[in-house]
Amino acid sequence: MKNIQDHIIKEDASIRAALEQLNSLPKTLTLFVVNDKNQLKGTLTDGDIRRGFVNGKGLDEKVSDFLHGGFQYVNQHGIDVKMIQLLKNKGIRLLPILDNSNEIIEVYDLNTLESVLPLDAVIMAGGRGQRLRPITDISPKPMIELGGKPIIEHNIDRLISFGIKNFYISVNYLKDQIMEYFGDGSQKGISIQYIQEDRPLGTAGALSLVDSFENDVLLTNSDLFTSIDYEDLYLAFSSKNADMAVASIPYTVSIPYAIFYEENHQITGFKEKPSNTHYANAGIYIIRKEMIESIPKNEFYNATDLMQYAIEFNKKIIHNPIVGYWIDIGNYEDLKKAQEIVKHIKH
Repeated sequence: MKNIQDHIIKEDASIRAALEQLNSLPKTLTLFVVNDKNQLKGTLTDGDIRRGFVNGKGLDEKVSDFLHGGFQYVNQHGIDVKMIQLLKNKGIRLLPILDNSNEIIEVYDLNTLESVLPLDAVIMAGGRGQRLRPITDISPKPMIELGGKPIIEHNIDRLISFGIKNFYISVNYLKDQIMEYFGDGSQKGISIQYIQEDRPLGTAGALSLVDSFENDVLLTNSDLFTSIDYEDLYLAFSSKNADMAVASIPYTVSIPYAIFYEENHQITGFKEKPSNTHYANAGIYIIRKEMIESIPKNEFYNATDLMQYAIEFNKKIIHNPIVGYWIDIGNYEDLKKAQEIVKHIKH
């Protein structure tokens, strides 16, 4: 949330001052009350003030005489996604994030956020996009527009809606266009750092160029157009204590004939026109940050190589199906499908 200071008031301020401040916040009508050390002491709403007036308190009395002490919050190093889910379901709108000194460092508006995920995001945006020439002769594929904004911006905005703040974008081909468009991310209230590949490093090699991540990492291709529920993917990763989670696409194969079950050419049964569902890699991953240490430094390395490493060394790797739309924009037919879908999305 921008301008969180608008929601903060000192406990020794007057209720008159609090009412004036609340009047400038018609949508939320909540203030966070702090002491002289900027530590959170409680919340104050118009309802708290009305109850104070009913009990005989006046306009010139202190905020501390009105505040509600039973507030909800999360620590910046202990974000519990399931708890945030419960708070959203209870209708709690504003959620303060506190540091270890109980100072507010951020306020999340749960009415506008899907969730708050403790992840860093890495977006791979260095590819050439040969199959989308001649468009990609003058513009990098991630910057092709869908519904008036670049493909990569759709991905960034969706990740932001899940509370992700720290972004890394891996760039190479026509990188200046991407870097000039997004800058340091401050216009979107996020942090963006760029991983500059001198040569193609595959779909995961750029991870080795980041000195350290603050959180576990969500890795995604930049040319995907999808309604993936990142919270669902994260909860699968977290609840199963996985080292790596892969978003998957259900792919059904239908056989138009009866299939025999047989033993030594003797038919023991059959199934009429069976359908089998398989799961394909969607190009979106959550990776435990310790796993990234296994990626060779500045070498070509794909996410599938990391998956193979996880399998060989008995790491826990899971997949989680995407429910909704998913398009890998690799050619003009895919681009046309995405352009049709985006027409029906409410912004």
